[in-house]
Amino acid sequence: MPRKPRIEIPGYYHIVNRGVEQRIVFKEACDYEYFEELMCSYMKRYDITLHNYCLMNNHYHLLIEITQPNLSKFMRQLNMNYAIYFNKKYNRTGHLWQGRFKSWYITHEAYLYTLMRYIEKNPLQANVVQDIKEYPYSSYHYFLDYETIPECLQNAWIAQKHQNDYEAIRTMLNGNVDTSELQALKNASSLVEAPNVDKKQDIEKLIKMLTDHKDLKERNDKIVKAYGQGYSQHMIAKVLGISQPAVHGVIKRSKK
Repeated sequence: MPRKPRIEIPGYYHIVNRGVEQRIVFKEACDYEYFEELMCSYMKRYDITLHNYCLMNNHYHLLIEITQPNLSKFMRQLNMNYAIYFNKKYNRTGHLWQGRFKSWYITHEAYLYTLMRYIEKNPLQANVVQDIKEYPYSSYHYFLDYETIPECLQNAWIAQKHQNDYEAIRTMLNGNVDTSELQALKNASSLVEAPNVDKKQDIEKLIKMLTDHKDLKERNDKIVKAYGQGYSQHMIAKVLGISQPAVHGVIKRSKK
């Protein structure tokens, strides 16, 4: 069965990728640094904004923002070129990454702030360091030294909002991560995994909800209502026979 194409609408994405069989993909300092160099280079090429990142020895997390549907192209270049480097350096063959990368589209602002803390605190949760500012392969320490922040992080949400207000940055990123909140938000479709998997048992109810609208305004009201009840943008677009960006635009305008 062919793979479903990824949903790539403009906005924030949480990216996670792991080594095959959860093997180590960063063995030495120069491996982390080379990946960071590739990451920033391709983000510039594809006009992608990096907000937060953390590289662990067998996986990585990225919080990025895209303005055009080029996420898969960016990730393909990044993962492929790092795999070529790693295999050549360590005289190995075969796949380096565990299948396709995981990506989630973020639609809930509250989740965004929780996710920033979650990504930055990965080394702390894994007991790699006692203080996250000591970990050299994440964005955290750059936010506490604005003079050395790399180009690919200069437009990050934290860098733009707080700049040299290091106390505000520490307060925000050192806050507790409520894992139950993360799961609740994910379950409520505040974080929509791509590709999205429709819930077959809900299709008939959604069709009934969205049909028989008198005009465009009533249709848009029903879109917002359906989304509020937990139906994904992908499912709504599929039922109405319109594009997902069109559904996203209706929902976005309703919040203004």
